[in-house]
Parts: sequence; structure tokens; C-alpha cells
Amino acid sequence: MTRDGVAMSRLGRRAALLGVATAVVGVPRAGRSQPTSLAERLRTVPVATGLESPWSIAFLPDGRMLVTERAGRLRLFARAGRPENVAGLPPVWAQGQGGLLDVCLHPDFAVNSVLYLSYAAPVAGGAVTRIARATLRPGSRLADLAPIFDAGPPVANGFHFGCRLAFAPDRMLHATLGDRLVARDAAPDPADARGKTIRLHDDGAIPADNPFRGRSGARSEVFTVGHRNPQGLAVHPQSGALWLHEHGPRGGDEVNRLVAGGDYGWPRATHGVDYSGATISPHRSLPGVVDPLWVWTPSIAPSGLAFCTGAAYPDWRGDLFAGALAGQALVRLQLSGERVVREERLLHRLGHRIRDVRQGPDGRLYLAVDSADGMVLRLDLA
Repeated sequence: MTRDGVAMSRLGRRAALLGVATAVVGVPRAGRSQPTSLAERLRTVPVATGLESPWSIAFLPDGRMLVTERAGRLRLFARAGRPENVAGLPPVWAQGQGGLLDVCLHPDFAVNSVLYLSYAAPVAGGAVTRIARATLRPGSRLADLAPIFDAGPPVANGFHFGCRLAFAPDRMLHATLGDRLVARDAAPDPADARGKTIRLHDDGAIPADNPFRGRSGARSEVFTVGHRNPQGLAVHPQSGALWLHEHGPRGGDEVNRLVAGGDYGWPRATHGVDYSGATISPHRSLPGVVDPLWVWTPSIAPSGLAFCTGAAYPDWRGDLFAGALAGQALVRLQLSGERVVREERLLHRLGHRIRDVRQGPDGRLYLAVDSADGMVLRLDLA
């Protein structure tokens, strides 16, 4: 894999029959099995087309769909009619992996119309990962846009911004932050926001019970340390725990369960090697490091993460779904409680770079296909 799956693939835009590539029990290694009956019944339905590198999907309470495009656009799709471009967005640094990234609704969006954006913000010296809060007004425009967090210092490259957003059951906003590639040593250091997850109140204030608050030399927003480039974040439907996946270097993509104050090892413990093939660390685990729940080697370049909780796919309820960029697949992780027991790969025959995975209000899965001529697909049963 090269640079977390940045290279683009040729994409189709028509609905197609889906297939399954691998079903692996116990360990995430290559293997083959016959397609499951449910996978054979799946079909893709395009619900939004003509998108430029879509990055994130969010559903409004009335069923409309917001989609971010990395170039700096936020699109609002209704069930019928042409999409609307949301006005009032901030300037973004759309270079490399940078640009407009995630969109996340406030838990009380139906009342207050507040949403959150993460993006690469242009600043002196390059760009930083920024999180902003805004209100979606009638007429598809943002008002009261205000940054609530910057992950500095700035870096003048286009790599490893993160940045997924999610509200936990305690109504705290969590965000994933990449190490910006040049800041490996910063990832385990709580004084630096890069290579972390953070935890904030909905207005950007720092919670009193954050694990590093009050610690000398640490940023109080930090929730966990030791991450490389996490681009998936989801809340477990039973436990309420936050699950995360992140890009490894060459190999060593990880799925992790977040615990307050946890150290997830990068770069001191990793299953991957450098792009040159050089050893980054001889350790896959260390005392005090939280071990991953699942590892992909070779890398799939995971992006987007969602638990399936509805009745749309009966055999998959409770399972975890991740998109794959370099892997060009939708990956199903079968769970037993909070343990991953099996992997199944879907969509490989389509050759799509899947950037985001979301469960819609209808209980079905929606996928953002990353391309200069991208789209959002819905998974239906034939």
C-alpha cells in the first residue's frame, strides 16, 4: 500500500451485483470461502452521484442526507430533487488527504440544528486539523460558524489529518487526529494533539474528567494517545464504548476499543513496517499499550466505520462494517460481544474505494465511494 491508499481507482456509476472475497476466522489473514446467501442477495443502489471525493455522510432527522466533499463542499440531498450546496463553509486546505472531512450532528440537532465539521484548515506554516461548530439554517446555509479546536502545530504536507467525529452516550464529542506523518514521536506525547483522540463538551469546553486534565505538560483535551491516522469512529450499540480503526504504515491497520487515557502504541508497537520496508519497531505489543482487537496485514487502508443495528440485514445485526480504500471492499467484522471473531469482505468485484460507511434511518448501510466522480451507494436486498 502507498500513503494510506491515496491513489485513485477507476469507478463505475451503475448499480451492480455484489460479491464477497474473503471470510477469515480467528485471524485477519488471506483466505477464501464461498459467498454467504445474504451477500449474494445484496445489490447497490446509487442515491447520490456526481460527487468529488465524498468523505462523510450524515442523515438529518427528516431523512435528508448531508455529504462532505473533500474539495470543500457540503451537499444536502433530499429524497427527490436536485442536491443543494450548503453555503457558509470555511476555507479548507484541499491538498493530498486534506480538505473538508467529517460532518457530525449534535445529539439535539432536531431542536438546535447544530452540526460539527472537521477539516484541514489553512494557516501560516501549512495546515492544521480543525473542528468547527455551526448551525444549519433554512435555505441550506451555515450560520454562527466557530472553530472549537485546532490540532497544531501546523505542517506543510497533505497527510494524516484524521479526522472522524462522534458523540458518545455521555454526550461528549470525540474526534480522531492523525500524526501528520512527520510527527511520529508526537503520537504518544499528551502535550501534542497530533496522533490522538480528544474529548470535548459540545461547545468545545474541556470536560473536568478528561484523563489528562491537570497533568503537567499535557493537553487537557486528549482522551487517548499513540495513534497514527484514525479514519473510523463508531459507538458500540450495547456497551456505548467507542471503537476506532486506523491506518498502519505498510501493514498493521488496527481496530481498537478506546479506554480513557489509553496508549495505543504508535510508533513504539506496530504490526507494520515503513514504506521502504524498514523496521519501525520490533514490538507488536508492550507493557502499558492497549493491544488492537483486529489487525490487517497487508493493509486495506480502512476509512469509515459503522455498527449494523437494524433489521435490514438479519444475519448481520450487531456486526461492524469498515470501508477499505486500498482494499477496495466493504469489510464486515463479525462480533461476539466485544470480540472480533470473523472477517468477511464484500464489494471487491466493483473495485470501489469506500471512504465512509453509515447506517441510515431506514437501517440500511450507505457507502461513500471515493473518486473524482464519486457517489453514495445504498445496500439493498434483492
